[in-house]
Amino acid sequence: MKIKFKLTLLLTLIVTVMFAQERTKDTLDDQTVNVVKPYTPTISDAFKIKDKPSLDDANAITKKEVKYNIFSIPVASTFTPAKGKAAKVDKAKPVKLYDNYATLGFGTYTTILGEVYLNHELSSGENVGGYFSHHSSQGGIDGLLIDDDFSKTGLSLNYSQRLNDFSWKLDAGAELMAYNWYGLPQQFFGQAEANTIDSKIKYNSFYVGGKLNFNDAIVKDGSVRFRRFGDDRDSGENRFVAKAAFDVPISGEQVETELKIDYIGGNFDRNYNTNTELNYGNVNFSLSPTYQLKQDDLTVDLGLTFTYLNNTEISDNNFYIYPNIEASYRLVNDILIGYAGVTGELIQNSYYDFVQQNPFVSPTLLVTPTDQQYHGFIGLKGKLSNSVSYNIKGNYFAEQNKALFKTNDAQTFATEDYQFGNSFNVVYDDVKTFSVGGELNIDVNRNFKLAIKGDYFNYNTDAQSEAWNLPNITGSVFLDYQISKQWFMGGSVFFNGERKDEAVLLGTLAPVQRTTVTLDSFFDANAHVGYKVTDYLSVYGKVNNIANQDYQRWQNFPVQGIQFLAGATYQFDF
Repeated sequence: MKIKFKLTLLLTLIVTVMFAQERTKDTLDDQTVNVVKPYTPTISDAFKIKDKPSLDDANAITKKEVKYNIFSIPVASTFTPAKGKAAKVDKAKPVKLYDNYATLGFGTYTTILGEVYLNHELSSGENVGGYFSHHSSQGGIDGLLIDDDFSKTGLSLNYSQRLNDFSWKLDAGAELMAYNWYGLPQQFFGQAEANTIDSKIKYNSFYVGGKLNFNDAIVKDGSVRFRRFGDDRDSGENRFVAKAAFDVPISGEQVETELKIDYIGGNFDRNYNTNTELNYGNVNFSLSPTYQLKQDDLTVDLGLTFTYLNNTEISDNNFYIYPNIEASYRLVNDILIGYAGVTGELIQNSYYDFVQQNPFVSPTLLVTPTDQQYHGFIGLKGKLSNSVSYNIKGNYFAEQNKALFKTNDAQTFATEDYQFGNSFNVVYDDVKTFSVGGELNIDVNRNFKLAIKGDYFNYNTDAQSEAWNLPNITGSVFLDYQISKQWFMGGSVFFNGERKDEAVLLGTLAPVQRTTVTLDSFFDANAHVGYKVTDYLSVYGKVNNIANQDYQRWQNFPVQGIQFLAGATYQFDF
């Protein structure tokens, strides 16, 4: 009975609920409620997948270990690998260089040209040598009234030795020269005056000197030289020059310093117009410290030159300070390098140097130093390739007492052989010079070399009306070419622009007339060709002044026309 009661009660509740639901649907609409909650992850939500998860599976297969065995079976082989060989390269036969040579040639105008160079190694680092040269011609220039023959002979000897810490060298030499003042102005004089002239002048000189170089010392090197120079007209000159280069340590830095002593003293038997003897002499002491700065591609040399001059003839003293500054900067490695600087110096003029430039000077010169106050320059240099290099440069010089060659005045009543307007004097003036030029060097290999150079000059004088005998343009070309193993050739071309000089005749009743003369520009082309007969012997031929120009290097001094010369050269070792 009790169970029956419970079932009746359960059915009654179910019917009641269902009825209540139906009544509710009749009175209430359906509604949707969205419950939104932001997701907040926790660390338990992220987990790492295991590389080797464990599986609780009764059917999992157990991985078995596999073992591998290789069975080697020897096989007979008849293959034999060939040995490697280096590629064969044809080596050029090294050029044999000889320590000694002798050359001798003969040419037109009865020209003789000879040279002998000797060098012998006495022992390791010990050498002795000598050099002899001769160049002469009997002349024969057309249209002259005076002989134009000349000769120049030189001899030098040297001895050197290299030791562990230093090396040294001694040398001595002598020179004889003979020239003619053949430039007689034929607008003033004729054959009658020419017959009275003994136009030849002979020069002589000898020197002795030495050099010393240290490998690792404060004093790096030093040199001394004494030269005696004179002529057969009772002129004489002595010059002594000593130099030393050393490093001065200052605050851990090295300052390169050069010390120089330059003495000169000489005399002429007379001056140009009177019989008064001319004497000259001075000594100067120069000290040039230079400090070098380097930073990356920039190099700067900062220095000064201090010079003290003592004129021994007039007991006058002067002190000079010159700049010595140079800088270079590598704009593009070795392809483009810019450089600039300002330098200056006291130039010691001498009778010997004047004769080397112009052998037709009269033995009546005033010799005094030139004060080069400053020399400013700027330029570009570099390499266009491994075989082509160039240099472009601009210069500006400011010089006091610059030496200029000028034709001596012709005298109607001349008493000396050089007073007929056929010799040159030296005059001094303050000259400012601007120049610009460039050079190109092509060195493809040892078989071909070419060098081209040209310069333009503009002069501004103070007392003189012109910069006498200074060209406005100069240029040169040099060529060397090894045609084959036996044949070789070369050539050169020189160009000089116009120069100015004067023509003056003194001693007439009329007023002195000074006429400015313009010397024409000229070029001189030369060539040579040779053939190597053996390793020792070669023959050659030369031709000079190919264009056969009768140009005047100096006023009234024409040069020889086209010249041919042939000779031989012999090389040897002791």
